[in-house]
Amino acid sequence: MPARPLSGVLPAMTALLTHAEGLSHITPDGHPERAARLDHVLHALEPLDLDRVTAPLAEIEDLERCHPRGYIDAVRAKIPSRGSVPLDADTWVSPGSWSAALRAVGAATRAVDMVLAGDAPNAFCATRPPGHHAETERAMGFCLFGTVAIAAKHALDAHGLSRVAVVDFDVHHGNGTQDLLWTEERALFVSSHQSPLWPGSGSEQERGAHGQICNLPLAPGTDGAVMRRRYEDHVFPRLREFAPELLLISAGFDAHEDDPLANLGWETEDFRWLTRALCEVADEVCGGRVVSTLEGGYDLSALSESARAHVEELREAGR
Repeated sequence: MPARPLSGVLPAMTALLTHAEGLSHITPDGHPERAARLDHVLHALEPLDLDRVTAPLAEIEDLERCHPRGYIDAVRAKIPSRGSVPLDADTWVSPGSWSAALRAVGAATRAVDMVLAGDAPNAFCATRPPGHHAETERAMGFCLFGTVAIAAKHALDAHGLSRVAVVDFDVHHGNGTQDLLWTEERALFVSSHQSPLWPGSGSEQERGAHGQICNLPLAPGTDGAVMRRRYEDHVFPRLREFAPELLLISAGFDAHEDDPLANLGWETEDFRWLTRALCEVADEVCGGRVVSTLEGGYDLSALSESARAHVEELREAGR
């Protein structure tokens, strides 16, 4: 599908940004972060009426908003000409990984451009590899570059916004996003996540250089009812107080009760409820401007069902 130029006319539909090169990031057999994840998500979204937009390649300057050039060059140098090679025990790259990662960042920054220009009411980026574990100079947790943090910096620096919020409901703490935004007083970062669980960060005492980090650890077995109360008591009031001009979401669906990598008890309808509630807050504080990016989710059925519920709620909110 060809890239659609920004028109300045608001369509009554959510934008879906993706690219087939996301399927060319190949991990070893049995690896949980596999191409089938994206394939299942796109298949689940196929029947929905969405504004489908080809994800562009990010520029190196986009990556440099959060990562030093030396790290970027080091990642690129490790991309093999064939096969898959590890960057650490969990994070692998193949010949298609560089383009896939640039498409993921490019999708997020283009989505920000579209939503802020009024070319879409909100947007979902169906891309891989994920990004929220990539730290300033460290690839980890299946992630190469900090996609959502780069999108936040793009909104602040390229568009001149004063306040941006990131809400991360992946079951694993978004340690990379926290690291990349630790000193950024213009960005509120909120992460709900199972604790204890890898990567072991995300305590309530980790508050950022300006008190703009809000971690919400959830005990193993936490179900959707408890999650809803914690968000109503802690997250939504914090968002309203901060009053961001744009809301970014790191949408990981591995808090689902069927996910093999964690032990929370959320159901598909909990992701639907949370998306609807976040969109309602966004309506109050930033004109409904929301950009969501795919993070984790490793049971293919739970992932595809939950991602569809998430995008259905974005679509409904954008009407």
